[in-house]
Amino acid sequence: MARRYSPGASKDVEREMRKFKRGTLKSGKGGKGGKVKSRRQAIAIGLSEARREGKQAAKKAARTRKRRSA
Repeated sequence: MARRYSPGASKDVEREMRKFKRGTLKSGKGGKGGKVKSRRQAIAIGLSEARREGKQAAKKAARTRKRRSA
């Protein structure tokens, strides 16, 4: 089975997690939003930065919408 993320992408996630644990990670464009409060959000930020830099990272999961039955 192939790796989902490159070692470089893992380093990006690691760096963002460290910022999150210190309480300095901010959300939003250019870090202008509020503090990141969840681990999942911190990981997502790290992966999106890795994708932006062209590192191998799995594509964003497509959002599925449940259909309500009548």
